[in-house]
Amino acid sequence: MKRLAATSIVACSTLVLAACSSGGTSAGNGAVVSEATFTMATAGDPGSLDPATAVQGNTNLLLSFAYDTLVHTDQNNTIVSGLATKWSVTPDAVTFTLHQGATCSDGSAVTPEVVAKSVNHTVDPKTKSPIVGVLVPADVKATGDNAKGTVTLRTKKPSQFLLQSAVAMFIVCGKGLDDPKTLAGKTSGSGPYELTDSVQGDHYTLVARKGYTWGPGGSGTGDKGVPAKVVLKIVANESTSANLLLSGQLNAGIYTGADRRRVEHAPGVLTSTLPDGNGEFFFNQNGGRPGADPAVRQALARAVDLDQLARVDTQATGKKSTGMTTLSPRPCKVDSVSGHRPSYDPAAAQAALDAAGWKAGPDGVRAKNGKKLSIRVVYDNDFGPGTQAGAEFMADAWKKIGVAVDLKGMADAAWNDVIFKSGDWDVSEVPIGVSLPSQLLAYLSGPTVPKGTNFAGIHNDRYDKLTAQAAAGSVANGACTTWAQAESALFDDYDVVPVAERTQLVASKNAKVVIPGGLAQPTMFRMLKG
Repeated sequence: MKRLAATSIVACSTLVLAACSSGGTSAGNGAVVSEATFTMATAGDPGSLDPATAVQGNTNLLLSFAYDTLVHTDQNNTIVSGLATKWSVTPDAVTFTLHQGATCSDGSAVTPEVVAKSVNHTVDPKTKSPIVGVLVPADVKATGDNAKGTVTLRTKKPSQFLLQSAVAMFIVCGKGLDDPKTLAGKTSGSGPYELTDSVQGDHYTLVARKGYTWGPGGSGTGDKGVPAKVVLKIVANESTSANLLLSGQLNAGIYTGADRRRVEHAPGVLTSTLPDGNGEFFFNQNGGRPGADPAVRQALARAVDLDQLARVDTQATGKKSTGMTTLSPRPCKVDSVSGHRPSYDPAAAQAALDAAGWKAGPDGVRAKNGKKLSIRVVYDNDFGPGTQAGAEFMADAWKKIGVAVDLKGMADAAWNDVIFKSGDWDVSEVPIGVSLPSQLLAYLSGPTVPKGTNFAGIHNDRYDKLTAQAAAGSVANGACTTWAQAESALFDDYDVVPVAERTQLVASKNAKVVIPGGLAQPTMFRMLKG
């Protein structure tokens, strides 16, 4: 997820809880080349490399080369083997049988007890991991049985997505597990690659481990065409990244801005279009702000042509929104948006404000009880030019119905501080990227900031009731329908306004890449002859 992060929520440029892209492969017909170096651009430095604290898309991308997870997802969102070769699921537990012979990068054995220690360290409150309670259930406990070769993850209450949650748990082993402080700048995992060189802000180099055979579906570093070396190059400017890719100095990059079309139509470039979180906007309902008034939320939502906004905001690269979960493995795919998305009706918007007592003044700005209807719209400049254009489009629509608008763009870090700390905002696009509906709970209900992560101050009784029902059920018995009904309740009350599903372009040259859920599966990569 990046983009938001509340760690940030949405992933790839900002919040990614496990990932920003979701399932996809660039396919080509070139001859496979072995012992080659794969070079990929990332938009920012990954920062700390401790898996327990990683929320940024750039960080998780790097970690997916060096660390294993118990299971992976394939391009069809199906769970496939990783460190675990098989698994059994009960309502409150999953028992994994580990691959025999798996080793850490320091040569030590990856046993069930090692895996259990890694999981328990992540969820330990002392670790203060931001992924706990979002990507990983807060009440999960791991138990390893070396004799049986199994590790069991168990929760206090039934957890219908516990297996899928394992996709987001990087397993630490070896020296890093004994001394987690060393993980900030080093890797200590059982993954197919080991970090051998890094220059902050410039590049990170990883070298393939010999004898690695426990990748997705049993793939390994010895498979023909798997890169011998991986270089992740920090390229902040997307135009520069595009130039490097087209000139052959990069093998892959991710594009969401103006250079996307240039890359997409260039000869010799292989592409996949993948989900990148939802485009949706929220109203700040905290502290008596305008968004706390349901009539104001309704008016602001209905005054905007959402279809046109979708084209502007995504630069015509988005898809129709069908729900608030978009990323792999996405076990719930029930449409929660159709029939619940606000219809465009400026006259109805003005009528709602009139009925609520918001009357137009001499300057055309509405007021109530002597207080003008003025809103502060903030947006993240790092989300790209479409986000700014979308914010301006909304501001123009709102001014036409008598709302004063203060439009403010800001850098990613400042935007996150405003959304999650200061709370000085009224409307913002917050593109959340998650794979499980349960991952949304902390952001759409419960304690508000700064004590919690309910950044918009949403208190929707129907949502709370329906999510409780859904969490107590099972996917097989219709829980996904109940989760969808809960999302619809948010749309009906104008707590969240769905606009479009964002996409990103994963482009490669002289290489085939597989990056489901924003996590690389490098043993599925293939270097191709140019």
